[in-house]
Amino acid sequence: MEYKDYYKILGVERDATEAKIKSAYRKLARQYHPDVNKSPDAVNKFKDINEAYEVLSDKEKKSRYDSLGANWQQGANFTPPPGFEGFGFNQGGGYSQSFTDMGDFSDFFSSIFGDLMGGHKSKRSSRSSGFSYEDLFSGASRKTQANSGCCSGNCHNTNPQENDLDITQELNITAKDLMGDKPINVKMNTVEKCMKCSGAGSVCSECGGTGIVSKSRTLTVKIPKGVKEGQKIRLKGEGKIDNYGRKGDLYFIIKFKDNEYLIDNENITKNVEITPAEAVLGCKKDISTLHGIISIKIPPVTRNGKTLRLKDLGLPKKNGGFGNLNVKIIINIPSVISDKQKELYKKILELE
Repeated sequence: MEYKDYYKILGVERDATEAKIKSAYRKLARQYHPDVNKSPDAVNKFKDINEAYEVLSDKEKKSRYDSLGANWQQGANFTPPPGFEGFGFNQGGGYSQSFTDMGDFSDFFSSIFGDLMGGHKSKRSSRSSGFSYEDLFSGASRKTQANSGCCSGNCHNTNPQENDLDITQELNITAKDLMGDKPINVKMNTVEKCMKCSGAGSVCSECGGTGIVSKSRTLTVKIPKGVKEGQKIRLKGEGKIDNYGRKGDLYFIIKFKDNEYLIDNENITKNVEITPAEAVLGCKKDISTLHGIISIKIPPVTRNGKTLRLKDLGLPKKNGGFGNLNVKIIINIPSVISDKQKELYKKILELE
């Protein structure tokens, strides 16, 4: 197999500091990242760069690699020296780990570090390498993402250019969620292709041979003021991740779902029940609102379905202030009526 000179790949000396190794990696990763470099050999170079950084940034792997000596040349034929044979893929008992299980690492890497990677996750997978896409390309816009001007990741975007790493799902929002300035916690359950075996399954310990993994996580989401139903909120880097460390985005489609209020932009409607007697004679009612408990006056001879508009008791507007609370009157006929009440209703009927 071919020997790989990881120091030469990153362009650093063997006594380079951790900071220099990290700096060299960032520079080369930006240069050869497949999203920006379309040359035919960019993908392979990016893999080599990730593999070199995986080794040289990890003390245990770097120490083992350095123990091979410094007299090897990149591209030379390599046979593991005595004592390294057990570090390959074949772990005994007939178990053989596939190339994709190693995150597309080379055979050279596998022969030296197979025992550190096989059957369990490494301390830091080369898919992330300690950096996000934004870390490597600070200030650059991703071609597969919408350039919405969002800097916090908590904004709405009605026309995103989504890619196959993005996740889109509905987010049910109540009126109370739209009132506060504090972010809300959203629990997500997703089913994704297993990254360890690339969906192959078989004897993979990560997915149990199914090729897929179920993930559960809780995200903190800030709901923008004035958000409308159907709009999207984008969370950068919270989508899927591929073998090269590229991350997609998570898009939440806003859906208004509230058992107490009907939401219409910044205006909300609430049903308030009254009895027939209260509808005829008028009354006062204490009702709960998003702004606290208030007392309202229902005028005499109020018909079923009549709406009373209460200004500035609705949802926050995007540019300040609040919408309206519409109180819809529902005349509730009691399901149980006493004999005395029946007699009174008969007298009323005679007078009509």
